Amino acid sequence: MSFNVFHALLIAAAAVYGALWFLRSDHGVSANTFLRYAVILAASVLVLAPFAWLVAATFKDPDVLNEYVFFPPLSEWSSDTLNFKNLRVLFEPRQTSAGTFTFWLFIFNSLFLACTQTGLQLFTSSMAGFALAKYSFRGSGLVLGFILGSMMIPPILLLAPVYMIIVNLGWIDSFLALIVPSAVSGYGIFLFRQAMLGVPKELLEAARVEGASEFRLYFSVALPLVRPMSGAFCLVAFLASWNNFIAPNVFLHSTHKLTLPVILQQYVGDYSSQYGVFLAGTLIAILPPVILFFLLQREFISGLTSGAVKG
Repeated sequence: MSFNVFHALLIAAAAVYGALWFLRSDHGVSANTFLRYAVILAASVLVLAPFAWLVAATFKDPDVLNEYVFFPPLSEWSSDTLNFKNLRVLFEPRQTSAGTFTFWLFIFNSLFLACTQTGLQLFTSSMAGFALAKYSFRGSGLVLGFILGSMMIPPILLLAPVYMIIVNLGWIDSFLALIVPSAVSGYGIFLFRQAMLGVPKELLEAARVEGASEFRLYFSVALPLVRPMSGAFCLVAFLASWNNFIAPNVFLHSTHKLTLPVILQQYVGDYSSQYGVFLAGTLIAILPPVILFFLLQREFISGLTSGAVKG
């Protein structure tokens, strides 16, 4: 174990011990609570350590990337210990056989696809969930059973037939090949159906008496009441689209249309001698989901449990 790792673990252990001592002495927590906090804090250190290493590798000078796990001892720090060399190389125009591209283009592609797919899934899933929860029609149980059954099929098994359909439609190397097949989510329909069951029927009837249309009932009455579920589903759908690798790698052929997961996989080989550049790209790639989670964390936590007890 290197000197740097030893001191990092020592500092982490001291922080955990100090926090536990404060809880134990000043707040009089029980032994079970004390042990619970100890396990949570220890697990937090283990979980956050890789992220701390990623941040350190991104801003660490490429010449000392593999010499230290995090950062060198303070006695060895210099003006070049922390710099933006990796980020500068990452965002420099990159020459390829298909032209010149920058990393910003791939960020925009991923953001466009993730936001578009999330918006479409939110609209179609919430509308279908509202219909299945609030309308009685022949075959509704069969439709719900079909939706639940479709969730049991791994998406990878449908890749070949979907590819044949995309080829016949002429959508290869087009964003439509990714947007249209993912416009409807069976998982989202089920979640919204469970949440919509909690919307009072009396409220909908009162809105009908006031002359509201059926779409107005869905959009202005029911949808605001299931806002926590909407926030939770937005986060889940955004993460699924943002991290999607197989579909963009199969359907998109032009370099200027590639998404972040695909281009980062190519960077592993292109920057094999500058591994810090790839790590800098990885850090950039995880920032949008992290920001979205902190914005929607309250809705995410309450939304996942809002339909748990609905029949």
